[in-house]
Amino acid sequence: MNPSFESIHNIHEAAVIETVLALQGDYPAVAPDLLPDVACVALNRLPPRYIRHSVDLAFYQDEKEREELARLQQSTVRLAFEFVQARRAMRARV
Repeated sequence: MNPSFESIHNIHEAAVIETVLALQGDYPAVAPDLLPDVACVALNRLPPRYIRHSVDLAFYQDEKEREELARLQQSTVRLAFEFVQARRAMRARV
């Protein structure tokens, strides 16, 4: 029997998607269909960290680490919005 690898995920995925959705109002020039692009840019800029169960992360991280990770995710998503917005503006001029 082959093991299932479906439970493995990057710890940043859910938080980045949640942050993209929360911040989309701050970037009206970024169309809703570009929000997945924003998430991809942000995820590619964050260091990958994979876990199998979310409870593992809660168990191994202290409050300071969680706060630092949340700040990093938020700032990275803002940079990703700015990147996608700038690329869209550049393409509109061509």
